[in-house]
Amino acid sequence: MMPGKLIGEMIERQRFWLDPLGDALGNLISRWKATGGDNATQVLDFLHGVWLEHPQHPALTDATIGAWTVGFLADALDAAAPSENLKQCADGSIALGVISGLGTAATGLADWHHLGGRSRRLGLMHGVLNLSALSLYTAALALRCAKRRSAGRNLAMVAYGVASVSAYLGGELVFGAGVGVNRGAWERPAKDFVAVLPEGELEENTPRRVTANGASVVLVRRYGRIHALAETCSHLGGPLSQAHLKEGTIVCPWHGSQFALDDGRVVHGPATFPQTAYDVRVKDGQIEVRGRG
Repeated sequence: MMPGKLIGEMIERQRFWLDPLGDALGNLISRWKATGGDNATQVLDFLHGVWLEHPQHPALTDATIGAWTVGFLADALDAAAPSENLKQCADGSIALGVISGLGTAATGLADWHHLGGRSRRLGLMHGVLNLSALSLYTAALALRCAKRRSAGRNLAMVAYGVASVSAYLGGELVFGAGVGVNRGAWERPAKDFVAVLPEGELEENTPRRVTANGASVVLVRRYGRIHALAETCSHLGGPLSQAHLKEGTIVCPWHGSQFALDDGRVVHGPATFPQTAYDVRVKDGQIEVRGRG
């Protein structure tokens, strides 16, 4: 049996405790978001990476795993040929990984909150292992500070193994479940104007799904102006034709991502990638669209 399938089955067998834990944690985040209002939204936007126009969690995981890998190698070399420089390198790298690991955990929790089913369980196990590795590394640093370097080194080795398994699960979330990827990355907008709908059939403030050269597009008429964006939400694929409008934005019905109608930019997450925007014109009574740029 392939490792990925084996690990997946092992996680599914743990759903008896993963699902209740996930529900409790998810409800806690939802209540905080509901009571926190705009402040909670701004915090979550920051954690998701809206300001970066890219998911923030994977960037921090690279810093964390990278630091711990340097620490692992420095510890191994120091064990073979003791060196004060290697000891300082190992300690500093592990400490850096612990610091960035706190941000990694916070951003991961924000992203995980919107998952469901198998992805939710996989993400929760990923997070549990990450927190376990973070705790073990913190304890390893404490042992080093207490002049118990050998014990601290051994514990760090265990922590690195836990972090490696967690990193594998994180990769499975991205490449196996498509979490964190731009769901519109494979769209090929029409290069020339394509007729998609008679103008009279588009109602004011009512999103309407159409197809342009095989690509799903959502049309919105607002204050007489017609806007066109990719219909599939870039976050997790929600249907924007079922969305509602809010202050010049379209709000995904699944997780609440808000996109500006005029250019598709992300106004509020959890999405971090913008929606593909289309040029629009009306010709001979037909609404026509084409990809911008």
